[in-house]
Amino acid sequence: MTSATTKVSSSKGVPIEQLFHNARSHNVWLDRPVPDSVLVELYEAMEWGPTAVNCLPARIVFVKQGPEREKLLAAMAPGNVDKTRSAPITAILAYDSAFYEELPKLFTHMDAKPWYSNNPALAEETAIYNSALQHGYFLIAARALGLDCGPMAGFDKAKLDESFFAGTSWKSALVVNLGYGDASKLYPRSARLTFAEGAKIIG
Repeated sequence: MTSATTKVSSSKGVPIEQLFHNARSHNVWLDRPVPDSVLVELYEAMEWGPTAVNCLPARIVFVKQGPEREKLLAAMAPGNVDKTRSAPITAILAYDSAFYEELPKLFTHMDAKPWYSNNPALAEETAIYNSALQHGYFLIAARALGLDCGPMAGFDKAKLDESFFAGTSWKSALVVNLGYGDASKLYPRSARLTFAEGAKIIG
C-alpha cells in the first residue's frame, strides 16, 4: 500500500510501509491458500541477502495442512497451537550446522571449508548468526510478496528437531505462520522506541 508518507521503496516499487510500518504479526488467518510458486519465489528472494563467505546456512521446511502439520502442532507451545493449526502454511526456519559442505560451490574465491570443518565452535556460531540474518530476509521477502507472517519462538526445539530433522545436521530456530491474515483480529499496535532511545550517530 502506497501513501504520501512513503520515503523509501525497493527496486520493484514495494513501499517501506508494506515491509515495516504497516506489517503486523498475525494470529488469525483468512481461508485463502498460498500457492507453491509463491513459496519458491520467497525462498529464491531470501537467498540473495548477504551472509559471511556466502555461507547461506538457513534451511526452510514449508509445512502444509495435513499429517505433517499434526507433528508440528505436537511441538508447539500451548498458546501457539491454534494459530498454527489454522495457518495455510507454516515454515520451519532452521539452519544447517554443516553448511560448510556447500562452500566449494558457494564461495569459490578460496578454500574456506576447512575454516569451519576444522572448528566446530566457529561453524556453529557462524551458522546461528548468519541463518538469523537470512530468517530476517525471509520475513521481509514474504511481506514483499504480499504475505502476512506470524513468527514464533514458542516451541519445543528438541521435539521438533526429532520429528523433522532426525539424522541430519539441520536445527530449528524459528517457526513462522504464513498466509493472508485477518486484519480485523489484530491487537492494537505496540509502541516502538524513538531514534533517540534506540540509536545514536557518532563521528
